[in-house]
Amino acid sequence: MGAPSLPTAPSGVPAHIAIVMDGNGRWATRRFLPRLAGHRQGVESLRRCARACADRGVSVLTVFAFSSENWNRPADEVSGLLDLVARALSREVPHLLKDGVRLHFVGDKESLSEKVRLGLCEAERATAHNQRLVLNVCFNYGGRWDIAQAAATLAARGEPITEASLHTTMGLAHVPDPDLVIRTGGEMRISNFLLWQAAYSELFFSDRLWPDFDETALDEAIASFARRERRFGRTSAQVLNAAVPRTDPLHA
Repeated sequence: MGAPSLPTAPSGVPAHIAIVMDGNGRWATRRFLPRLAGHRQGVESLRRCARACADRGVSVLTVFAFSSENWNRPADEVSGLLDLVARALSREVPHLLKDGVRLHFVGDKESLSEKVRLGLCEAERATAHNQRLVLNVCFNYGGRWDIAQAAATLAARGEPITEASLHTTMGLAHVPDPDLVIRTGGEMRISNFLLWQAAYSELFFSDRLWPDFDETALDEAIASFARRERRFGRTSAQVLNAAVPRTDPLHA
């Protein structure tokens, strides 16, 4: 699948936003609801956020939907999450087509059931020609897994393992590195998310639980990003005298 053609983001708007969607379970627990109800509401929040990102000129949205560590959760919650993904795919694809969203799944698909794998592939195929927004869904994903699989792929090909070659073999090689990484839910860590790609990302932590993360919260994160000076190893004086690339200079 070829790399999508990405429009240029407006000044002050991150071209690529990545989000750790944290707090679904706590949102449900505080309302005396099953944890899965929070995940269902989280799907609604993702739909709202994707539309808001596209409206604001963001080209790429990457979300952490299911980590490789989430298999350690209670079996009924994991089973419910997988079922939710399968049902959400069939329901959401027509909306994604209408909104011009290209869907791309990143993660270890080998341990998923054939039904889920086929659903992911079909959703990618159906939206492959959309260009308004690339939506990367990191599913059964971990940053350490991503680096390890890239190195293993290069080793199997007999190719040298360098920063440049690793970058082109990573799960998000089809898009620029994220400019802004957001984590909801009040926690201040990245939890094995995009360890390689977030090397030069700006970080923003929100106390809002993911189901409560709305357009206002997104605008707050974008406004914070716009106020920051991105130096990429340079001095402030150099930034004033030269245009700073939007991504890690290694991959510009």
